[in-house]
Amino acid sequence: MPDSRTPPDLVAGSVAEAAEGVGGQEPENESLLTVVVAFAANLLIAVAKSAAAVVTGSASMLAEAAHSWADTGNEIFLLIAQRRAAKKADDAHPLGYGREVYVWSLFAAIGLFAVGAGVSITHGFSELAHPEPASDFGVAYVVLAVSAVLEGISFFQASRQAKRAAARSDRDLFEHVLETSDPTVRAVFFEDAAALVGIAIAFVGIALHQATGSATPDAIGSILVGVLLAVVAIVLIDRNRRFLVGESADPRLRDAALGALLELPEVDRVTELRLEFVGARQMYLTGAVDLTGNMAEDDASHVLASLERRIASNPGIVGALLSLSEPEDASLAPAREARP
Repeated sequence: MPDSRTPPDLVAGSVAEAAEGVGGQEPENESLLTVVVAFAANLLIAVAKSAAAVVTGSASMLAEAAHSWADTGNEIFLLIAQRRAAKKADDAHPLGYGREVYVWSLFAAIGLFAVGAGVSITHGFSELAHPEPASDFGVAYVVLAVSAVLEGISFFQASRQAKRAAARSDRDLFEHVLETSDPTVRAVFFEDAAALVGIAIAFVGIALHQATGSATPDAIGSILVGVLLAVVAIVLIDRNRRFLVGESADPRLRDAALGALLELPEVDRVTELRLEFVGARQMYLTGAVDLTGNMAEDDASHVLASLERRIASNPGIVGALLSLSEPEDASLAPAREARP
């Protein structure tokens, strides 16, 4: 049976299939679930680590408490990001509010750097200069073990969502987490991964403190946790910055859209094409095409306007702008075909 979709649906459909489920409701709902799970886990962990830091006097435990409080605050920013980015387009924002997700995710990353990394590193150096004894190490080990379980649950949820999306976009997990247009998934994944590594560092630092009686390993553990958080925060800040200033879609998405456009009976060739992310799983398409036949100017403008409206009506494509190619403009070819 022939495909009943109109030609522009093939354009958006090809892009959507390659773009980690563009337009589907499941990824958006699952992103919210991922953030909620992370928030609940980090809040419980932050309270437990803070109590343990007071009881034990451990520098590494205090660093971990600061880390968890920073993560908890970050999840609030991410929840705000989800809510504000979901607002409908209006006259003032014809492309919607999708980029809000990058603004609030950027705030979260800056908070991780300032609070998590800053407090951990500062306290670590303070502990080196003025070491203090620690006690009740058993409490610290129990809290770290419980924290590892809760962080593991949150990390599992973020990983499960990322793996499914990575499979849809034909990427490996780490590549997808770095490149995904959904900053909430990236933030939770990296924060939880850093939290699990930080727990291991804190465990070693506390164990060496107990074994040697010296606060130095504990203080170094605090500094290492801070450095780890700083690295994660810088990665997250940079990725959000790139999307805020306007990052084009993956070349595979461009190839999918280009191939589908060239299949349209109205389009003879494509000389310019750009897909830019304007939010999580939201793209804006611009391009220049040479229409088939020798249409009059009025007819050509009507065809272009019709294509734009129909393309923009598809989930995941918030807008489209097509213009006519100049005769001397070179035709585009898929990137994989353009390589020698």
